[in-house]
Amino acid sequence: MRSAFVPFTCLALALLASPVIAKEKKHEKPMDQQAMMELWKQAATPGEPHKLFATLAGSWTTTTKEWMEPGKPPTESTGTAELKMLLDGRFLYQEFNGQMMGRPFNGIGIDGYDNIRKKYVTAWMDSMGTGIFLMEGTASPDGKTITLKGSHPEPGGGHMSHRAIWKLIDNNNQTFDMYGAHHGQKETKMMEITYQRKP
Repeated sequence: MRSAFVPFTCLALALLASPVIAKEKKHEKPMDQQAMMELWKQAATPGEPHKLFATLAGSWTTTTKEWMEPGKPPTESTGTAELKMLLDGRFLYQEFNGQMMGRPFNGIGIDGYDNIRKKYVTAWMDSMGTGIFLMEGTASPDGKTITLKGSHPEPGGGHMSHRAIWKLIDNNNQTFDMYGAHHGQKETKMMEITYQRKP
């Protein structure tokens, strides 16, 4: 009975609200359906940021530096990354294999550029957690330096904020630097990954 009640309630609320919404939008000229379809087509079409992502497809070797404590030397490790484009050139997919904190580490990421919001977006998940880490940001005018920001909850409570700088140096070299701040404290550099395309 409860499952039937919810749709009827939603329908009743929608009917009550529709005259108000219609009154508010009365002065706005409705968009022509063909024009709306054209806007959606433009929003769905890969552009220059997506074309730049496509140049990164291929096999890479990685060198990772991790700063566990500020002021102390980083630990270093090597790994590999496989990058490819998904959904007809709309998203860049990465499979990363290496080490993190002395343990085997595997991760996958999806990077994109949202044509509607004019923002770069990234989703990351790996073998050291069960969450999906999301960041978004903007790029330099040439599109080759992308700055991303995000945050995630910490196991002991509170949140950690992140800032990443992804530099697409050329078709064969890229770097990814990650900075973080625990509970609003001073930001410190946490990680640096250097990518070199395999011959």
